[in-house]
Amino acid sequence: MLWSTMLLAFREIRRNVMRSVLTILGIVIGVAAVIIMVTIGGGATVQVKQQIVDMGSNLLMVTPGKRLGPGQSTDSIPFKEADARAIARDVSSVIAVAPVSSQSIKAIFGNQNWSTQVTGTDNQYLQVTNRSIRSGRKFTDNELRSGAAVCIVGGTVINKLFGGQDAIGEKIRLQKLSCEVIGILRGKGQNTMGTDQDDIVIVPLSTYLRRIAGNQDVGVIQISIQDGIATEKVQKDIVRLLRERRHLSLSDDDNFNVMDMKEIAQMLTGTTQMLTALLSAVAAVSLLVGGIGIMNIMLVSVTERTREIGIRLAIGALENEVLMQFLVEAVVLSSFGGLIGIIMALTSSVWLARVLRVPFVFNTSIVFIAFLFSAAVGVIFGYFPALKAARLDPIEALRHE
Repeated sequence: MLWSTMLLAFREIRRNVMRSVLTILGIVIGVAAVIIMVTIGGGATVQVKQQIVDMGSNLLMVTPGKRLGPGQSTDSIPFKEADARAIARDVSSVIAVAPVSSQSIKAIFGNQNWSTQVTGTDNQYLQVTNRSIRSGRKFTDNELRSGAAVCIVGGTVINKLFGGQDAIGEKIRLQKLSCEVIGILRGKGQNTMGTDQDDIVIVPLSTYLRRIAGNQDVGVIQISIQDGIATEKVQKDIVRLLRERRHLSLSDDDNFNVMDMKEIAQMLTGTTQMLTALLSAVAAVSLLVGGIGIMNIMLVSVTERTREIGIRLAIGALENEVLMQFLVEAVVLSSFGGLIGIIMALTSSVWLARVLRVPFVFNTSIVFIAFLFSAAVGVIFGYFPALKAARLDPIEALRHE
C-alpha cells in the first residue's frame, strides 16, 4: 500500500519536474541556510575557545584601574615589578607570573621599518602565554638583571624587516635603543580580537623600563595557575595581597582588576552562540516560506486532478487512501528539498570555513534535525490539500472538466 502510494507520488513529481523543483526551492534554501549558520557558528565558537586556550592555560590578568559604572571615574595606578614578585612568592598554586609593559614603537632595520608592539617582560611571559622559541634562545638571568639590549621577535616582524630571512644576531633599532635579535617566536596567528600575535618584539622588562618607557610602571601582570585549581580562590588571594600592597582600607574600592580568561571565553562563546541562534532562526523562516509553497502547489494539484480523484473514489478507493497519496507526495517533495539542501549546505560550509578561516565542525544533530524538520513541513503543509482531496464528492469530481 505505502510502496504503491510512493510510486504514484514519484510519477506525479516526474510529470511536472520544473514545478516540483520550484516548489522545493524554499525548503532547499531554508535547510541549507540553517545548517550553514549552525556549522559556521560552531566553527567560530571552537576557534574562539582555542584562541583563548592559546593565550594561556588558566590565565589571570591583573590590570590597574577599577571597573567603570555610571558616574564613576578610574584612578589607574600602575603596578611595580615588586608586585609581580610578591604574587609569585606569596600566592599559592601560581606556577608563573609575568609583569608586562608594552607600547607601539617603530622598529627599524636598514632601510626597512615597521610599527610593532614592543613588550617588556621576562621569560615567564612565554610560559604564561603558551609561546615558544622557534629558533635562537630566551633571555639569560644576567640579561634580565642588567637590562641588556637584546630582543626576541615574532614572525611578522621578521617578514617585514628581514624578508623572512634568519635574523639571529642582527640588530634592530627601537627608538634610540639598538638591540640584538637573540630569538624568533613560533607563530600563533591572529587572536580572537583580530590582533596579529606574531607582530611583537619582546625585550627584558628592565631594558624596557629604563631605556624605552623611562619609568618603573608595569601595565599588566599575567599569571598562570596550576591545572585543577579553582581560579576563584587564587583571585581572592591576589586581591587580598594587592590591597595590602596598595594600602587600601576596608572602605576603599579595588583600584585594580583581576580577570579570569575563562570568563572572557564564556562571554565570547556565549555571544557567538547567541548570534548563531539568531541567524539560524532567521534562516528557518525560509522553511516556513517553502512549506507555504508546497501547500499552494498541492492545492493546485488537487484542482488539476479532481477528475482523477473522482475516478479513484468511484471505483472503491477509500478517503484515507486518497489522503495518504497526496500527503506522501507532499512529504516526498519536502524530503527531496531537505536532502538537496543538506548536500548544498555541507559543500558550502566546507568552502566558507576555508574562506573565513574557521574550523569545519560537522554537526550530525543539526543535519538530522533539519531533515526531520523538512519532512515535517511536508506533513503539516500537505495535510490540508490532502484532506481536501480526500473529502471530494465523487459525483461532483467526475463532472469536473
